[in-house]
Amino acid sequence: MPTVVSAGEVTLNFRDTEIRDLIHVISEVTGKTFVVDPRVRAKITVVSSKPMNSNQVYQVFLSILSVHGFTAVPSGAVIKIIPENLARSQNTPVLLNNETAKGEEIVTQIVEIKHVSARQLVPLLRPLINQQGHLVAHPENNTIIISDHASNVRRLLKIIHRIDKPQDNAVEVIILEQASAAEVVQTLARLDKKTKVKNTPNIIADERTNSLIISGDKATRLRLRSLIAHLDTPIKKTGKTQVISLRYAQAKDLVKVLKGVSESLVFNNQAKNKKKIKVNIQADETSNSLIITAPAAIQENLEKVIRKLDVRRAQVLVEAIIAEISTDTAQKLGVQWALYGVDGTTPFGLSNFDNAGTTAVELGTAAASGGTSLPSVGAGAFFGLGRFNSNILNFGVLIQALASDTNSNVLSTPSLLTLDNHEAEIVVGQNVPFVTGQYSSTGGTSNVANPFQTIQREDIGIKLKVKPQINDGNAVLLEIEQEVSSISRSSQTASDLVTNKRSIKTTVIVEDGSMVVLGGLIDEDLQQTKQKVPLLGDLPIVGGLFRSQSTQKVKRNLMIFLHPIIIRTSATQKSISRKKYSAMRIKQLEQKAEGVGLMSAEEMPVLPDLNDFLTTLPGMTAKEMEPQLYK
Repeated sequence: MPTVVSAGEVTLNFRDTEIRDLIHVISEVTGKTFVVDPRVRAKITVVSSKPMNSNQVYQVFLSILSVHGFTAVPSGAVIKIIPENLARSQNTPVLLNNETAKGEEIVTQIVEIKHVSARQLVPLLRPLINQQGHLVAHPENNTIIISDHASNVRRLLKIIHRIDKPQDNAVEVIILEQASAAEVVQTLARLDKKTKVKNTPNIIADERTNSLIISGDKATRLRLRSLIAHLDTPIKKTGKTQVISLRYAQAKDLVKVLKGVSESLVFNNQAKNKKKIKVNIQADETSNSLIITAPAAIQENLEKVIRKLDVRRAQVLVEAIIAEISTDTAQKLGVQWALYGVDGTTPFGLSNFDNAGTTAVELGTAAASGGTSLPSVGAGAFFGLGRFNSNILNFGVLIQALASDTNSNVLSTPSLLTLDNHEAEIVVGQNVPFVTGQYSSTGGTSNVANPFQTIQREDIGIKLKVKPQINDGNAVLLEIEQEVSSISRSSQTASDLVTNKRSIKTTVIVEDGSMVVLGGLIDEDLQQTKQKVPLLGDLPIVGGLFRSQSTQKVKRNLMIFLHPIIIRTSATQKSISRKKYSAMRIKQLEQKAEGVGLMSAEEMPVLPDLNDFLTTLPGMTAKEMEPQLYK
């Protein structure tokens, strides 16, 4: 008893995969043997949401080959994968008049025509054949030989069966010179519907040649020819004006494109008809409409161009992450001495160090003056001891000590949504004043000048400027200008503001939904300062009384990441906006419930998990997001 092997169902999901890798997978799934032509090379993308059996997988494989200009030709025990332009010379399956084939493989069909002339039918069907297909009539037995994909052959058979009817039916092709074929068909259809004609004719518009294909009995065709002759007449007026409202495109931007297209159409029509043609195209920005005055033939061509350009454009959501971790450690320790003379004002010996902050001279001068004006004292611990009213010897000693440790963790996540090929910018920060000049001197007693300062304001904070361009497939070209600036904590007033600035200006290509690192900085700065009294500062043990030391160490880790998402449908845009709105509202409700309190360690900003960030949005799981992105 033979063993029955049941192949499991598979789901095809490939993105930018070599077609040869796909052929290898299809061979394993279907058990077929393929011979691949060396010219078969391409990058393929397949998205499937449901599992398929081996037969369904093979039909999808044939469709993929057809899209990329290849085909599968059975040859004995193997199947040859070759370019379509070589398929006609291969041993493709030959089907008779009553046979049909399924799928996308190349087949040759012999069709027997019973009631009309095969030779007359070939020109009508030839526009429906693919570029690599073949169509020929054999007048001796009134048959047609078709070589094309099986799906297209089935479509042609339906058309042939509708045309090949008895009762003296025939097919005529009427080429229009003035009217539009599509508009004439609509007019005749409305007329037949109102008059309730018994023998409804078949009328097909071939927009490529601006012609009509009609079929029916002699009386019906005669009536149609008469109506078409009346409709296909030139317009009495010099031009036809039409107002076209746009849905997505900007009218002022399309005017330049349409004028260029119309110039080519006018040149061709004038060369053919030897008549002067005028075309006028204007844009009404208030209603975002186009006003076009042109003959009917040119109007039709311009409308086709407008329909192709007036489509919904894709958008790009750019999410940036700026993560910075810095550590600033400082230690200072110094001892300063001062010996004064008998009068208590003139020093004859001192050690004065400035790397630890306030000097001994400043404090000694303030003490000698009775303490009426104390100097500004920096951070740290101070210990001072001295005598300044002795008639023999006055002295002073100042000990300064400071140890500081500053850690900072900054996480910024600006996001920006913009149209394809449109620049957008977001600025989040403060407008800070900077003193650029001042005047405070006075003139003579009779002419006193008013003091003033000149101030220039600059934006300090986060700036993100981006211009995306969606390329073929899912790649996005991004022109980026990113800047992060802040005011240094050492700044005190507007006259001595110090800003920290980190900026990037670059152009990158990123796949949709992928993460890219724009740039980063790992910096470690160590500064050590040592001041001492010569010889005395080098003595062991007691040398520390004649030294002042300062050490400062700064470490910075800065990284900037980017995550673009292509938004092609309104459903995806609404879903993303709704999830972000819900996430922000939930945060606000949580804070409202907890009340205002001190920030705990758990609330510090931390980068999200990489996999979660790449596949999800706030409040949205990866499973929920996937069908939205590919919808």
